[in-house]
Amino acid sequence: MAAELRHLRYFIAVAEAGSLSRAAEKLFIAQPPLSVQIRQLEDLLGTALFVRHAKGVRLTAAGECLLPEARQLVERAAGLKDWLAGASPVGRLSLGFVPSAGSTVMPQLLAALRAEHPRLQIALREMISSEQVDALASGQIDLGIARAAARHPRIEAVARIPDPFCVAMPAADAAALAAGALDLRRFAEADFVAFTRHRGPAYFDQAIHLCARAGFSPRIRYEASTVHGVLDLVGAGLGVALVPASCVLLAAARVAIRPLKGSQKQAVLTLLRRKAQGPVPGERALARTRAVFDALQRRTVARLAG
Repeated sequence: MAAELRHLRYFIAVAEAGSLSRAAEKLFIAQPPLSVQIRQLEDLLGTALFVRHAKGVRLTAAGECLLPEARQLVERAAGLKDWLAGASPVGRLSLGFVPSAGSTVMPQLLAALRAEHPRLQIALREMISSEQVDALASGQIDLGIARAAARHPRIEAVARIPDPFCVAMPAADAAALAAGALDLRRFAEADFVAFTRHRGPAYFDQAIHLCARAGFSPRIRYEASTVHGVLDLVGAGLGVALVPASCVLLAAARVAIRPLKGSQKQAVLTLLRRKAQGPVPGERALARTRAVFDALQRRTVARLAG
């Protein structure tokens, strides 16, 4: 039996949710059939795609290789369906994004784009920031959501929002602390949960640098391949984590997210594109993307203040 698009859609949903139960809720199916579909796909490919743990799942190396390809195949299939139905998409947008933005920015951005441009064909590519710059310069993607400034003569930043690191900790521990921003040095002896480095090396290195500035090297006990996975491990009481401020919008159970004292000049989320030389691909979607960025910033500030 060959793998079907259904298998790939289910695989993508589980990878993005970091949990079979959360993915099942989003797909409106029961968890056992979803587990069967994932096992079937793993059997067909001859390799494990997820590592199961008590609080969810994380991608294996094979799963991480498959994820961007699966997204492209599903997007192409959707475009083919429109074409056969005589409803050729009006425009195409290829969008790159860093893994840490996948759970915070992407859901509301995609919903907004589809609501405003229902026939726009959207291709998604999960990429680290440096890969996005190269892909933009070569025309492989139209817009990029990165965590780095554009240091390329043909690339420009058209929107940016502060997204500084905050500390995520078990809610019970946070309740014993005074309100307001925290000094990172108080966590010098704590166990840390980290976002897997090869999924976002710049993100990982910035977190390590922040700890070094505070005078210590973090004791990383656990890693997870998704933001949801990191928050799940923190919620289980296994440690604290440095996460982008926008993670406060995920409202993870049993997790409190608190701002840190001190400035973080490079902690920004940036919208990148090629510099305009005539018509620019993705121009129709640019205004909506900027609006989503602005709304994200307002909601993040409000939640942290609350």
